[in-house]
Amino acid sequence: MRNYLAIIKRELSSLFVSPIAYVVLAVFFALSGYFFTLILENIMHFVMQRMVQSQQFGTPPPPFDAPAAVIRGFLGFMSTMLLFLVPMITMGTMAEEKKRGTIELLLTSPITSVQLVLGKFTALSLFLLTMLVPSILYSFFLYFFSQPPPLMAPILVGYLGAFLLGETLIAVGIFISSLTENQIVAAVVTFGTFLVLWVLDAAAGASSTMTNEVMRYLSVLNHYNDFTIGVLDSQHVVFYLSFVFLGLFLTSVSLGSAKWRQ
Repeated sequence: MRNYLAIIKRELSSLFVSPIAYVVLAVFFALSGYFFTLILENIMHFVMQRMVQSQQFGTPPPPFDAPAAVIRGFLGFMSTMLLFLVPMITMGTMAEEKKRGTIELLLTSPITSVQLVLGKFTALSLFLLTMLVPSILYSFFLYFFSQPPPLMAPILVGYLGAFLLGETLIAVGIFISSLTENQIVAAVVTFGTFLVLWVLDAAAGASSTMTNEVMRYLSVLNHYNDFTIGVLDSQHVVFYLSFVFLGLFLTSVSLGSAKWRQ
């Protein structure tokens, strides 16, 4: 446990020594504020148009949950931001250790490869929470200024989905970083892998062949969609946790093979 906590502390320190962490946070907060405002304005404009049309035709406007539409649009934006930003924080996780030669010291120390992987993953997970938690304030804004206020449970489910999605991307990014000592290569390959996992659902099309069903199941975005509408389905949670386990397991195996070659 002591070694595990030491790795977490070391990773967080190295992360915030680099300007990359601050750039990622600044970009995320700036864009999240901008797009939340933009989505809110678009939804309000849409609602006003519906009200004008209903007055013209003398019919009541059909029911429309504007706060839920804003939250769903914002969560969709958040998933896209994670696609671009996570490679920036995972690219140096293992690659920089290899480049500096410190990975050999870590692997020959009393720290096991499992402790090393879990420690780095936990540190990046805490950084992910640093990104996501402040953005919940936007949801509180809707809660206090909407009539009737939106239910908080679906919003929390949506953020759980964003966290699980981010955890999945982090696990994949750490594994890819363990395969090279070049951070740029790690970032590009990680982004390319994320993009493939992203578009599998669209590439599968509407047909229901076995291949397309497998592609849809492997799409990380397909499992995320239910979270954005407040639906908590255990199969989606299991999918993300399985992906996380696979990514961390492969990273541990990669480090173990590197230690064996020394």
